Amino acid sequence: MADLAKEESAKEVENVLKNSQIMFRSYSTLGLRDDTEFLLWFASDSVEKIQDVISKLYLTIFGKYIVPTHVYLSSTRPSIYAKGSSGHGWLAGEEQKKYVIVYPFIKTREWYLLPIEKRKEMMAEHIAVGQKYPDVKLNTTYSFGIHDEDFMLAFETDDLHRFQDLIMDLRETRVSGYVAVDTPMITCVKKDVVPLIRSLG
Repeated sequence: MADLAKEESAKEVENVLKNSQIMFRSYSTLGLRDDTEFLLWFASDSVEKIQDVISKLYLTIFGKYIVPTHVYLSSTRPSIYAKGSSGHGWLAGEEQKKYVIVYPFIKTREWYLLPIEKRKEMMAEHIAVGQKYPDVKLNTTYSFGIHDEDFMLAFETDDLHRFQDLIMDLRETRVSGYVAVDTPMITCVKKDVVPLIRSLG
């Protein structure tokens, strides 16, 4: 795409997103994975509004070049384990951090067959580890019945090493033994839409 056309296309995409009725964040994954170059994170009160925006994106010049490799769907709801915490930092108005690491999360069926009190006990240990990293913000949303995974996790941080330390600590909790799937882990760098599209070949 020629530079002038790319610039016009970038502004066209930016206008579509800014004029939409949904919340959005944009990130670059360029050079960080071999299956994706950017990530768009949408939040809305209906899937139809998200579909409408995506349809409009596909109709842009840039949209003709989009080939989705990962699409995830989830919804917000209160946690049964972390009382008083929404687990939705972005939707609670928290400022966007430099990085977000996004991944689908599935627990084993054995986990769900455990007594609820046993699960709460193990999750309390798990949550206590997370509280040692207040600078790493967790967004937990639920995919049960509407997508392939159980949850979608999105950890926001300004320091990737802090997130890595957190994950290494979480691996040592008992809950870790009940994890069936927690990949692909998609590391994303905050980038506004226009410079994001400029950066692509």
